[in-house]
Amino acid sequence: MIVVRVMLEYFHPWPNSAGFYLARDRGWYREAELDVRLVQPDPYHGDSLQHLLDGQADFGVFPSNRLLVRRAKGQPLRGIAAINHAGLESIQTLRDFGIERPRDLAGKRLALNPTPRGLAMVRHLVAADGGDPDAVILVDSGVRELRPEQLAAGAAEASFGGYWAWEALMDSPIADERRVVWPVDEIGAPAYHSYLLGAHEHLLEQQPEQVRRFLAVTARGFLTAAADPQAALPAYEQATPYFPSELLARSLQKIAPTWLHQGGWGQQRREMVEPYARWLHQQAVLDDPEVGQNAVLNDYLPDAAR
Repeated sequence: MIVVRVMLEYFHPWPNSAGFYLARDRGWYREAELDVRLVQPDPYHGDSLQHLLDGQADFGVFPSNRLLVRRAKGQPLRGIAAINHAGLESIQTLRDFGIERPRDLAGKRLALNPTPRGLAMVRHLVAADGGDPDAVILVDSGVRELRPEQLAAGAAEASFGGYWAWEALMDSPIADERRVVWPVDEIGAPAYHSYLLGAHEHLLEQQPEQVRRFLAVTARGFLTAAADPQAALPAYEQATPYFPSELLARSLQKIAPTWLHQGGWGQQRREMVEPYARWLHQQAVLDDPEVGQNAVLNDYLPDAAR
């Protein structure tokens, strides 16, 4: 049995990783002689990509933009499968503030984690709607996603970054009819894979069959979870008992469609990766506009996925 460490993308498990959990709980990895350990990154030591680079994980889940930045610096990391075919971030606000479209954020306080890519995305969304991005008042909220009740209490008039399939579904004392959630895909964001699955090039070169076995089982897990999202719920009730089952169930239902493209799982679409890299270059986030051409490989996916 080969021990395989898979580092997920966030501080805690959440339903975007359902394919891994379902495949493990049903014994499919073990049937392939893989002992899969699902772990979370230690932020003190960096994100999942840094852990891959340091040899602390075999596979990792990460935002596609972070991979592109690292590839532009020459780091030997590759995307080997797409987790999502959509943007998961959203702008959230309350109807109280009269923000009816992105351009209305001009003159308003918007809370976000002010990463170069986050700032670029906000500016793009406001400008694409005909607004003045320079007029948006930015509030640094760090890695925390502001809750609707914090907006109501005056922390800001809107927030950027919370996921429409996770934070936006959480219970709040603020009534749903007061809340506004705009998925970035619906308000002018460039197309991108929110999350990719990847590995260090050393593993791809030295253990290609192990990589293929792992991806074949993982594809089975995600395809099964996409067909029946609630099938993964028992796994999450064990892995994240501190979240209500109702929240997990709703999130699974919402997120599942983003895992597939034309019924298949895993294909990293160059029509998304390469234009996104060029967009990041235009926003001064990337030095190399063509890095998207060699950042991802679909070679290890099962034939059906390719």
